[in-house]
Amino acid sequence: MDTHARVTAVLGPTNTGKTTYAIERMLGHRTGIIGLPLRLLAREVYDRIVAVRGPSVVALVTGEERIVPPRTQYWVCTVEAMPEGMGADFVGVDEIQLCADPERGHVFTDRLLRMRGLHETLFMGSDTMRGTIAALVPQAQFLKRERMSELTYSGAKKISRMRPRSAIVGFSVENVYAIAELIRRQKGGAAVVMGALSPRTRNAQVDMYQNGEVDFLVATDAIGMGLNLDVDHVAFSSLSKFDGRRMRPLAPNELAQIAGRAGRGMKNGTFGVTGDARPLDDGVARAIMDHQFTPQNKVQWRNHALQFGSIDRLIMSLEAPSTDERLVRAREADDLRALKALGDDAEITARCTDGPSVRLLWDVCRIPDFRGISHAEHASLLEMIFNYLHQRGSIPDDWLARQIKRIDRTDGDIDALSKRLAFVRTWTYVTQRKGWTNDETHWRGEARIVEDRLSDALHERLTQRFVDRRTSVLLRRLGQKEAMVADVNETGEVTVEGEFVGKLEGFRFRADKGAGSAETKTIKSAALQALAPQFHLRADRFYNAPDTEIDFTEQGGLMWGEAAVGKLVATQDALKPGIEVFVDDIAGPEVIQKVQRRLQHFIERKVAALFEPLIVMQKDETLTGLARGFAFQMVENFGVIPRAQVADEVKALDQDARGALRKHGIRFGQFTIFMPLLLKPAPTRLRLVLWSLQKGLSEFPESPPPGLVTIPVEAGAPAGADTMSGYRNAGTRAIRIDMLERLADMLRAEDSRGGFEAKADMLSISGTTLEQFADLMEGLGYRAEKGERVKVKAADTVMPHDGTEQAMDAAADTDVPEKSEAVTAPDDAPDKPVMDVAAEQPAGGVTEAADPTPPADVPEDVAAIPDDGAAPIIEEPAETPEVEAAISDTPAEELTPGTEPYAEVADQEMEVFYTFTWARAPRRQNADRGAPRGKGKPPRGKKGGKPGGGDKGGKAQNFSSKPPRKEKAIDPDNPFAAALMGLKSDK
Repeated sequence: MDTHARVTAVLGPTNTGKTTYAIERMLGHRTGIIGLPLRLLAREVYDRIVAVRGPSVVALVTGEERIVPPRTQYWVCTVEAMPEGMGADFVGVDEIQLCADPERGHVFTDRLLRMRGLHETLFMGSDTMRGTIAALVPQAQFLKRERMSELTYSGAKKISRMRPRSAIVGFSVENVYAIAELIRRQKGGAAVVMGALSPRTRNAQVDMYQNGEVDFLVATDAIGMGLNLDVDHVAFSSLSKFDGRRMRPLAPNELAQIAGRAGRGMKNGTFGVTGDARPLDDGVARAIMDHQFTPQNKVQWRNHALQFGSIDRLIMSLEAPSTDERLVRAREADDLRALKALGDDAEITARCTDGPSVRLLWDVCRIPDFRGISHAEHASLLEMIFNYLHQRGSIPDDWLARQIKRIDRTDGDIDALSKRLAFVRTWTYVTQRKGWTNDETHWRGEARIVEDRLSDALHERLTQRFVDRRTSVLLRRLGQKEAMVADVNETGEVTVEGEFVGKLEGFRFRADKGAGSAETKTIKSAALQALAPQFHLRADRFYNAPDTEIDFTEQGGLMWGEAAVGKLVATQDALKPGIEVFVDDIAGPEVIQKVQRRLQHFIERKVAALFEPLIVMQKDETLTGLARGFAFQMVENFGVIPRAQVADEVKALDQDARGALRKHGIRFGQFTIFMPLLLKPAPTRLRLVLWSLQKGLSEFPESPPPGLVTIPVEAGAPAGADTMSGYRNAGTRAIRIDMLERLADMLRAEDSRGGFEAKADMLSISGTTLEQFADLMEGLGYRAEKGERVKVKAADTVMPHDGTEQAMDAAADTDVPEKSEAVTAPDDAPDKPVMDVAAEQPAGGVTEAADPTPPADVPEDVAAIPDDGAAPIIEEPAETPEVEAAISDTPAEELTPGTEPYAEVADQEMEVFYTFTWARAPRRQNADRGAPRGKGKPPRGKKGGKPGGGDKGGKAQNFSSKPPRKEKAIDPDNPFAAALMGLKSDK
């Protein structure tokens, strides 16, 4: 060694260019060795030198990686792997302040004391080492370098408010992962850098950060060791760390080493705290900014003059004390602990009887405990390796292959891959040792392949877990305030800058459901900004779309295809609902107005088409007086009104007014006043929506399926919903109101007091079974008595030739509506009503008893029809089923005289039948005034007395002393006029 070789200590804070200066000085010499604290930094420096001098003259040597070209001139190594005795022109050691590190300090101290270049030796580090270096290396010269940028303390800040290009530092794997996950949700993702990562994984993560794919870095204190990153702010999530034995607070100089990563080159940086870390004391923060720290007067040391005569001699030499007060004997390291554990093994002791064997044992004990399982497990592995090497001279290929194959798997999560990567680092280190394997090149390659494969898989898992590329890209473009390109495909899927962000449903954007709440906000902000032009294009297409592409739902929604674009809202005019559009605000007022106009046009045309009879009637100026008022009520009730609700108004209408209303299609039924054209499915569906809007319902009743005569009564339905649906509730089922009127016509021909059975036509017209019909009749106010009898065969019957036949003939000559139309009774209640309509509940509930006396406005000829006379049959009479007697097997001549041929015979088939009678008490009226009588007064009137009393034929009689009431003229517009005239002439 040249005694005139220069030894220089280049000291100063971070970002002073010390490492760059050392590289330049080494390349100024023919040969050189530089030692770096981390293999990550070693790889970075190696790449920089290779870029200048090429790979043929640059070597990289770390514990797990060895690249040594034949013509190597420059060696880039970790401090532990620096080769000794090579006689290089230049020797440099970076981060020399690590001489005080409890774990590795003795290695740096050894390099400080013993490593020298032939021409130049350079130590780079903190200015806190000036006194110690001057004392231990008296010939050293000092070169102070100032920081090229300012470092400022910015206090505490939430992670959610962290600005881009920030590094958040944690001191445990769990802490790093938790922070990275939080940043992914709120900021789009972060790169992860830890000392335990392989160089390949670390470089991939750093490249992702440096290239701007993510704006945040989450790391351990590994970034404090010279890694050159584009970081503007460093935030500490904790101010203490576990040093291998205990949790301890970080010293100010340690914090400064990490905080100094902020601001590279001439760019200023800031540092602070985040998360649960308490704010820094003013003194600590000031010391970091001014780079003023307590000098390091003590450094770790371990004897380098080792004695390999025996295991005990080796241990003794390793634990030898120092003669210099500045050199503190290092605490027991992992290699010494492993040596002591193996030294207690009898077999190992028997093998180590000479110097080479002890030296080999020591080399094996220096294998790092990458796995970190336990000291016992690590010692057991070292024992196997030593025995193989000592007994065979190398590690068996088959055993080594099995060890590597066990961990050659890329499945599993981040933790599983990290463990396998730690395991393979052991074999990577072993294969780098010269002479330990039969084929060094092969096994180094095998270990490297597995490590690279696991490294790539780990990088992929880290990226999948901690990076949302979509949110990251969108945030970056938002920050750049550039116009983003959005694309919407035929299904409405939206991509911004090539990233899927959600769907455009109508004129509202729905962010991807897979995103979290914080991500959704970012995605929506970016997407809406990019979608502004798309909204205008879609609005133009919607405005020109035909009505067939637009529809309303039964809950009042307005749909364009499958997308909701608005909803109907109530206004003062029931037939002119308002529109509330579903359009994102970012679309702008022009798009909102265009969508609203188009929907308003649609619903106006829909109402005009489906409610045309109502609108025509509303505009008919020839309707005056009571007729016009009644028409107004029909419009307010959408063309369907329970008769009980307007009983007085109906009575007040004269025949001219009714005729004028009938011309608009109004039918005056016994139960309901309605317009048959509005009972069709389409108008019914719209009527329910408009009615529900006017009622202010939160949930609208749905329209019944088309084509059904009766439907089950919906429990909990709002009052009046059955009427608006075109039905009337009766028991557990509801019957369509036009079919109910036809059924009423049939029931008028029956003896409701003496009792009658259901005819086949009644069951057919109501579309019910006998049991359902019985329930329906009970809902209409009848009593249904169930019975059984022998089932008889049908026999032919002869239609009696009486007045009823003449009435039917007369009715047949009238203009009868088509069967598909709702055939109703005459305008006012006939002489024998099914029930008292005037006493019904307005909401369409169960009615009171029928009024035996016809209302005042019923024509006299209709009122004069006898009780047992059949009402005019409007429909074509149904075929009467044949009735045949159930004939007994017994011959007629053997029957006992007087025995009925229809008597019950054993084993005859029985049938169920119902007898229906009117169940409600009749409403009494005064004979002279037609007004209801008080409770308990004797019955009066034509039908109010006891059945069969006062008349031979069992008919009720009218004992009124007043002269007969003057008959009203028969309305020529009445569809039953001809039948009524025929009945009148037959009196």
